[in-house]
Amino acid sequence: MRMGILGAGNIARKMAATIGEMEQVEAYAVASRDLQKARAFAQKWNVRKAYGSYEEMLGDPDVDLVYVCTPHSLHYEHMMLALEHNKPVLSEKAFTMNAKQAREVIALGNKKKLLVAEAIWTRYLPMRLVLDQILERRVIGEPHSLTANLCYPVKGVKRMMDPALAGGALLDLGVYPINFAMMVFGNEIESIDSSCIKTDSGVDESNSITLSFKGGKMALLHSSMLSTSDRRGAIFGSRGYIEFLNINNCEGINVYDRDYNLVETYKPFKNITGFEHQVEACRKALEEGEIELKQMPHSEIIKVMEVMDTLRSQWGVHFPGE
Repeated sequence: MRMGILGAGNIARKMAATIGEMEQVEAYAVASRDLQKARAFAQKWNVRKAYGSYEEMLGDPDVDLVYVCTPHSLHYEHMMLALEHNKPVLSEKAFTMNAKQAREVIALGNKKKLLVAEAIWTRYLPMRLVLDQILERRVIGEPHSLTANLCYPVKGVKRMMDPALAGGALLDLGVYPINFAMMVFGNEIESIDSSCIKTDSGVDESNSITLSFKGGKMALLHSSMLSTSDRRGAIFGSRGYIEFLNINNCEGINVYDRDYNLVETYKPFKNITGFEHQVEACRKALEEGEIELKQMPHSEIIKVMEVMDTLRSQWGVHFPGE
């Protein structure tokens, strides 16, 4: 599979480095609005072709999959552009700015029978399957509640503060605790309660979220761009609890019984960077003619965006053009 990378920023570099170590995938092309930047990127990461416009790369018949890794505010535009050029897409999270955009992208992909996927890597990591299996075995009994947090001191990053770039903690960081909660409890959310502290520019810098799920299950979530957190998830059940170390890139899972005794422990599998799992999922889907991924189906992509729309509505956070 030959991948075209749309955008040449930090996350594009991580993706190119990942693909460089994969056997059945090639970092074939990179596109930037700045040709010199694209050429420098291609030379450093051993990418075969460099383009100074997105349209030019999308017109290359040898590009099998387009990886969109521009700012959040541009994901919709660039995915639609790729699909209009009949290219399958894998877009970085947050998938779009809002659910309306997500529905439109997915509708176009369905119409054209093209793969549309979200690169929320925690959905694809092998440790997600380990967690699923622990829950299925009912080691902690019935799970009733969970907590999850993700905070990094990134307020100094310009795009995080800019509403025009869909900035704020929620779309960049809060999306991970939300996905963690939905991976455990599903997507039947009955109520959403929240609060946030906003920056002078009008985006959320810290937030607190409570999701109530069908069956009386509750998730307490937090994200912030002000501080460093332990990034932990914890799932509390009738016969014990699970400690999930780093919801952003699992470093281990510990399982405790009701007497707080450690009964099971798991360490992560060796990865290239972790990005390879979402790429491989796309490769297999294309090979099999699928247009969505089982790890992050279209219904889940839209539901996550709907949750974040509701949260921003509660906070009075709106992006230009909405």
